[in-house]
Amino acid sequence: MAVTSPTCPYVPRQDPNVAVRLTGVSVTFEDVAVLKEVDLEVRKGEFVALIGPSGGGKSTLLRVIAGLLEADAGRAEISGQPALVFQDYRLLPWRTVYANVALPRALTGRGQDAGRMLEQVGMTEHAARHPQSLSGGMQARVAIARALAQDAEVLLMDEPFAALDALVRERFNLELKRLHHKDKRTILFVTHSIREAVYLADRVVVLRDGRVQQIMDTRHEGRLTAYTDGPEASLRAGIGLADSSVLPRSVRAPRRVPWELLGTVALVLFLLSGWSLLARGMSPNFFPSPAQVWAAFSDNAAALARHTWATLTVTLLGVASALLLGTPIGYAMGRSRALERLFSPFIVALQAVPTVILAPLLVVWLGYGLSARLTVTTLISIFPVVISTMVGVREVGRVYREVFQTMGASAWATFFKLELPGALPTLLGGLRLSVTLALIGTVVGEFIFAGQGLGFFTNSERLNFRVANAVAAVGVIIVLGLLLYGAVDRLERWSLRYRRS
Repeated sequence: MAVTSPTCPYVPRQDPNVAVRLTGVSVTFEDVAVLKEVDLEVRKGEFVALIGPSGGGKSTLLRVIAGLLEADAGRAEISGQPALVFQDYRLLPWRTVYANVALPRALTGRGQDAGRMLEQVGMTEHAARHPQSLSGGMQARVAIARALAQDAEVLLMDEPFAALDALVRERFNLELKRLHHKDKRTILFVTHSIREAVYLADRVVVLRDGRVQQIMDTRHEGRLTAYTDGPEASLRAGIGLADSSVLPRSVRAPRRVPWELLGTVALVLFLLSGWSLLARGMSPNFFPSPAQVWAAFSDNAAALARHTWATLTVTLLGVASALLLGTPIGYAMGRSRALERLFSPFIVALQAVPTVILAPLLVVWLGYGLSARLTVTTLISIFPVVISTMVGVREVGRVYREVFQTMGASAWATFFKLELPGALPTLLGGLRLSVTLALIGTVVGEFIFAGQGLGFFTNSERLNFRVANAVAAVGVIIVLGLLLYGAVDRLERWSLRYRRS
C-alpha cells in the first residue's frame, strides 16, 4: 500500500528489509502544518516508539501510514496493509470478544484464527463476553488481539495503554515486549512516556513541531523497574500481581412489590367502574356497559377471530412493505446529504396528506381489494422506518468506519457488519411506532374499502346499531396493538441484549 501525493508519485521500495519508508511527508490542517517533510525508515521486525509533546503530529503520522489520511506532499511506502490499534480501542459493542477478534477474517476472508490470538493475549476464558463487561486493560488486550489477527506485517499502536493505571500499564509493557520478541512484527508505537518508549523500543523517534528532531537507539537500554529489578520490584512483589479484570456482573435486584403492575390493574378497574356507572340507565344500543360488551365479545368470538386474522395479516404485510421500501431510502438519505435534500420534500408531503383524502383516489386506481388496503397501511407506516434508518446510519460513528477501513472491508461487508447492526437500535425504535401506525392504517383502510377486518366489522356493527359488538371489536384492536408493540419490544430486547452485559 502506498499513500502518495499527486505531486510526488509512488516509487516502489528498493530494500525488501524495509517495512515503512516515509519521504518528505507533509500534512496541513487549515493552514497549520502538522507534519513537515518527515523522513523515516523502519526496518522489518523493528520496534520504533514515537514520542513528543501533544500536537506534535504523532497520531497524524500513524494515520498517514495506516491510509486513513492522505499526505499533502511526500511519499509513504508500507509493506502491505498495516493493522492499527486505536487509543480508544474501538471494539464493536454488539460483537463478543471472540467475534471482535474474528472481524478481520469475517470481513476479508483472511487473517489469523481468533481463538489463537486470544490465547496469545490471555483472553480465552472471556471470549463470550461483550466489551462493555471488560475493564480498560482487557479491552486493550482484545484490541491488540484483533490487530494481530489481521496478519499484517506492520502493527501501528496509538497510545494503547494511556488509560490504564501505572501497575497494569507496566505489566502490559512487559507482555508487549515478550509478544514482539515472539511475533517479530514491525511495530510503531506512539506514547508520551519516555520510560515506556526506552523500555519497549529498539529506536525512539522524537517528533516535535511536525518534524523529526532526534532518533535514539535504545535497544537493550531501558528497564521496567516495577517488574524487573531494584527496590521497585520488591514493592511490586508486596502489592501483588497487577492485572486488569472484568467488571462485576450486575447482581439481580431482590424481588419487590410490582407497584407499576398493581397500579395499572387498579387504574383499569377504576376506569371499568366509571364506565359501568355511566352506562347505568342508558340503552345498550347507545352506551353499552362493560358486561354487555363482554357478552357481545363472547357471542361473536368466532367472527372476531376471523376479522382479527384479516387485520393482522394486512398489518404485518404493511410493516414488511414499509421495511423493504423505507430501509433502502433511509439508508441512501443517511449516507448522502444530497439525497436527503432531494427526497425529503416528497416524503414529508406524502406524510402530510391525510390517508382519508387519498383513499377515494386509491379506490379509482386500485379498487377495493387487498392492494388498496395494503397501500394505505404502507403509506402510513413507512415514514418512521425512513427517518429512523437515516438517523441510525448517521449515528454509526466515523471512528468505527475507520476500523473497517484499516481492515480493507468491502462496501457490502461494512453494511452488514457495521452499518446495519450499528443502526439497529434506532431502527427498532422507529419500528415500534411503525407497527402502531400500520395497525391504524389497516383499520382505516377496512373502514373505507370494506371487506374483512376489525375496521370493517366495527363500522358494520355501528351502522346496524349493535354498538356493543362494535365496542368489543375496538377492544380487540387495542389488545392487538399492545401485542404488536410488545412483540417489537421483545425483539429489541433480544437484538440489543449485549447492552445489558
